[in-house]
Amino acid sequence: MKTTIDIPDNMLKELIRNTETSTKKDAVLTAISEYNRLKRMAQLTDLLGTFIDFMNKSELDKMREKG
Repeated sequence: MKTTIDIPDNMLKELIRNTETSTKKDAVLTAISEYNRLKRMAQLTDLLGTFIDFMNKSELDKMREKG
């Protein structure tokens, strides 16, 4: 899908540098993918300790301390 957006030059240059890509398109796609990945991970961590059959974080920490 083609979309036209106005991104300040300095932000786009920084994005290209930080994503280590060579094109604007690749930089934006990389940033979107990374954002979506981080959001999915955050949603998963919100579920920690919400299932009865699974350990919560404190139970896991205690188990790790015991070795």
